[in-house]
This record gives sequence, structure tokens and C-alpha cells, in this order.
Amino acid sequence: MSDLSLIPHSRATVPTYWLRLLLLALLLLGGVPALLPGARAQIVDDSTKNRYGARTTFILREADMMRGDTVGRIIDTTLTRLPQRRYWVHDSAFYQDLGNFGTASRHLLLQPNTEIGARLGRNVFDRYVRNPSTIAYYDTRSPYTFFRFHQGNPFEQIFELGYTRSLKKDLNVGFAYERFGSNKALAVTNTRAGQVEHTNFLLFVRYQTPDDRYHLMANFTTARHRAIEQGGIAPLASDTIEGSDGKVDLTQLFDYQREEVRLSGASNRDDRDQVHLAHTYRLLGRGLTAYHMADWTRRQNKYFDDQLINTTTGEFRYDVRRLSNTITDDRADFRQVENTLGVMGNSPAVAYRLYGKHRTYSLESRSRVGSNTVTVEKLNYKMGVNTQYFLGGTASFRYKEFAIETSGEVKVPEQFKELIHITKTEYILRGATSFGPVQVDALLTSYSPTLTEQRFVGNHAIWENTGFSNTQVQQVRGVVNRAFGNQHLQLVGALANITNLVYYNEQAVPAQLGSGRQVYSLTAQHKFNVGHLFFDNLATYTEVTGGTEGLRFPRLVGESRLYYQGYVFKKALFGQFGVQTYFQSRWKPYDYSPSTQQFFFQDHFTVRNTPIADVFVSADIKTVSVFFKMAYVNQFLPQSGYFTTPYYTGLPRRLQFGIRWQFFN
Repeated sequence: MSDLSLIPHSRATVPTYWLRLLLLALLLLGGVPALLPGARAQIVDDSTKNRYGARTTFILREADMMRGDTVGRIIDTTLTRLPQRRYWVHDSAFYQDLGNFGTASRHLLLQPNTEIGARLGRNVFDRYVRNPSTIAYYDTRSPYTFFRFHQGNPFEQIFELGYTRSLKKDLNVGFAYERFGSNKALAVTNTRAGQVEHTNFLLFVRYQTPDDRYHLMANFTTARHRAIEQGGIAPLASDTIEGSDGKVDLTQLFDYQREEVRLSGASNRDDRDQVHLAHTYRLLGRGLTAYHMADWTRRQNKYFDDQLINTTTGEFRYDVRRLSNTITDDRADFRQVENTLGVMGNSPAVAYRLYGKHRTYSLESRSRVGSNTVTVEKLNYKMGVNTQYFLGGTASFRYKEFAIETSGEVKVPEQFKELIHITKTEYILRGATSFGPVQVDALLTSYSPTLTEQRFVGNHAIWENTGFSNTQVQQVRGVVNRAFGNQHLQLVGALANITNLVYYNEQAVPAQLGSGRQVYSLTAQHKFNVGHLFFDNLATYTEVTGGTEGLRFPRLVGESRLYYQGYVFKKALFGQFGVQTYFQSRWKPYDYSPSTQQFFFQDHFTVRNTPIADVFVSADIKTVSVFFKMAYVNQFLPQSGYFTTPYYTGLPRRLQFGIRWQFFN
């Protein structure tokens, strides 16, 4: 199977090629406003200063509309997050991945599930896909164009282009195109051999009537994600040291391109198409508003491998082969339609929301044997469609510095009398209260296993679990925010009790814990500055009790930034330069099964303490922001590499470059 090619072959040198590509993109961008109907030249006032800019371009989100907020907030033009890699995708939480940009990933720290009802359960590529309910809409007084390009030579690459404009005072439309990917770092003679390729197209519209009674936000997004699966490093005989009980010396596995990997013809594909609509209509002012949300989702997941046999050794690359010894072609097609209808009211002191939700879904799994495609599993009840109903609501009260908010949602069972069996009912309840700098919130939830945890049929795995109980989570969290002059401190303490947890065990199949687990965590963030010198430190400590299997986190995860910022050249340029570090304590990370797209529990591979340091410089010249960064500058200090997942190494030292250009006319 051919590799994904991210970087075109050319006789030109790499710097020359990228300079030409960047110049072409800038020329195209410069011509976009002039080519569109109704486009106008930039308007300047008598002092020749730009009238339009970041302070005349506002972002609104669906949550703002549901609160009755029609103003939004100005766009972010700060430099702080520009060089930080975890902000380059759509979820900036800490993740465990396969060492390369765009590969399969899972949350590194505890993130309780907050969705009940049917869920596909294949989430390893979620962080790279836009969430239709949280995308940004705009209120612009002039056309707004956004351009972003990042290059981590020779591995990571990101390109994003967005454009929006107000056609009339109350109508705004726009689009965004995103493409990113990465090249292989392991077992490859050509660093241009692609490993990940992702494309995402977004079309969005926002409308409100002149009398401000009706508001609409809608978007269509399509994502295509391709990932070559290498299966991790396959240790050679020379990697085993005599006298070490036959164990592999992991420090010998940092030869990157010269290593061998377990899989050579495997790939995962995740295709998604989504349509999302939310609109509101004021019946009696802000006190009574009707609203409707609609979602249509189509997903297809495919795992393909046409090299099941290692041609060098003659051995099969998989322990299990159910349907075919020559090819694996497993597919899952998921469809879902969801409609939510409700009423709400908003005032400065009181807000409420009541709604009902209707969801239909279907899932079909297929495998190919030779040249034939056979249906090996099909979930279809009542004419191929499964139906679920939900009821929910929220209520909040605010007075000066005191606020309280509650929310809840429950899945209506097929037989209403089943509501009395609380362990069989799916629900999510939230409560939060705040007074000044202190906030306390609680979460109670009970949810069923995902569709994938319940049933899976493929060439390398099969299971059917009909006896799993709902998982229950009770979490209490406290937050303290305090500012002391030029210092800011935030403390977040949380206690979670989890029972009947469904997880993937050491055999990479779903299992359910018979006992509960308690998770204690404390997060501290401290920011302060001395003149132009800034410090930003974040650390999370996590402890798990009740057992050692099924749930595991690094005890300590943290990052720190030390940088100097200020103006130069008579305030023509604003810049930052400094160092940012990431630290992860010693732990046994989850392993990964490419054929099922699942991370699973393991107890044989330990990752050492992992400090990673980057040196960066970034600058802002009016609407143009750039950065240069030497990533993993401390490679070889103290070791020549690190692992993110068993037998998956992180990327070596490399130079990263990025540019962000925003046009307001």
C-alpha cells in the first residue's frame, strides 16, 4: 500500500519550495477580497489609521446565542498560544498519542463522560475534528480572512484558510478549509513518506432578523482523516542485552528511521460529515424563547491491511485472523439524526431551559473476504433504525458575586417503570455554585457502554457484551481563583468515584471492573511577571485508589513557560522569546490496538520521567504573527528519545515555523 505523500517531490531545495508555496498563498489571499461580490477597499479615517481591525470583528458561538448574548467577544490576536503545539488542533487538553502529529490519541487526565445514550465509541481522532456545536461564527463590519501555516521540518505541517463577511447587517456567511498531516519518523528511508493526512471543510452561516426576535446558526463540516498504522517498534535481536532477563533495553530503540516496525501495510480511515442547525425565536421577549436544534451525522471508520504476513520472517503480524489470512478490510458505518425542541428564558438574574430530544441511529459493520464484501454485523431494530428519547433542563440564578446553576438530562427508558431502577437509568446531573473567587461544582452521571464496547466483529477481534451494567460517576470539584497584583493563582481540586467502569483490558477487549475506583487530583496554575519577564506554570497531580487495573494516569503532568516580551523598533514589532517545558512522571501508559482503534490497559511497559524543552521566539507585526521554535532542544539530555505509548517514540529534535495572518478588509 502506498504511503501518504505530504510533501511534493521537487528539484528545488526544501526552503525554496516552501517560500514559493507561501508566496503563492499570500498572493491568492491578497486577491480574495477583491474577487468577491460587493468587496470594498479598506476604509481609512482622516488620520489614515485603519478603521476596521480586531476590535471590530467579533466571535459568537452557539452557547452565546442560547444565553441571549448577541455581542460576542473580539477575536484572539495574542501570541501566547501560537508556538504551543497542543493548541494547534481543536482540543487543547493533554493527550497521550502515538508520538507523531495527527496520530491516534486519548485524554491523558481524567475527563468524565458527559454524553448519555448511544455513542459509537471510536474517539481516537476526535481532537482533530471540529465540534459543530462549538465552532465560531462572526459579526464583522468588514470582510475577515484568516490564514495559518505551520511547518515542523520535516514532520508536521498545518495549513488553514478561513473567510467570512457580512452580506447584510444581519447576515454573515463564511468558510474554512484546513489541511494538516505528518511524515513518518520511524522505519523510513525517505522523510517525505507520509503518515497522517487530514482535510476539513467548514461552511457556516449566522442570521438574525432586524427586530432581533429570530436567530439562526448553522454549519456543514466534512472531515477526512487518514493514518498509516505502524504498530510500534519491533525490537531486533540486537536490542536485547544479555544478563537483563531477556528484556529489551529501551534506550536502544531511539534510532528512529533505522528502526523496524510491526506493521507495513496497515491504515485507519475516519470520515465524518455533519450538519448542525440551531435557531431561536422570542415568543415573549427574553423571558420565553422557543428553540430547535438539529444534527445529522455520518461516520465511516475503516481499517485496512493487505500485508498480514511479514515477508522477511514469514510470520503473521497478528495473533488473531478470523476471516482472511491475506487481507483485512473492516468497516463500520454509523448514522445519527438528532432533534432537540425546547423553551428557555434569560435575564440578568435568572435563566432556565426545558427541552426534549429525539435521537435515531444505526450502525453497520462489514468485512471483506478476498474480493467479496460480507456483512458480519448489523444493528437494526424497527426497520433498521434505533430510537431514543431524552428529557432535560437547566436553571440558574445570579446575584452580584453569588451564582448557582443546575442542569440535568435523563434518557427515557422503553418502559417508564424502569425509571425506579436507578442503576439501569442513564442520566447526567450537574450543580455548581460560586461566590467571588470560589466555585464548587458536582457531577452525577450514569451511562451505558458504547456501541463498540457492546459489539465488535472484525478480522482480528470479535466480542459481544450484553451483560455490562451502566457506569456511574460521582465527582466533586472546587476551584479557587485569586489575583495578587501582577500574580494570578488558580487551584482546582477534584474527587471522583467511578463504579462499573468499562475499559479495554490487557487482551485489548472490553471488560468491566467489579469494584470502584477513586480518583483524586489537584491542579495548580500560577502566572506572574517581573517587568517584561513572564512566568506561567501549570501542574496536575493525580492519585487513584481502589485498585491498580483499568484506570491509570501519570501522577504528575505539568508545563512551564518562561519568556520575555515587549516592543522593539519604536513599537513597530511586539515579540516574545523564551523556553517552554513539559514534564510527565514515570508511568505505564495505555497500549494501542490499530485494528479496533482503541487504547487498552497494559502492565509490562514503563515510560521514564519525560522532560521536554522547546526554545521559541514569536513576533507580531500588526496583523501578522510568526514564530520559530526548536522543539525538543534537550534531546540527548539525558537520553536520545522518549516514549509516548509502548514502543511508540516521540519525535526527535526539529525546527518548527509558523505564520498567522489576519486580514480585516
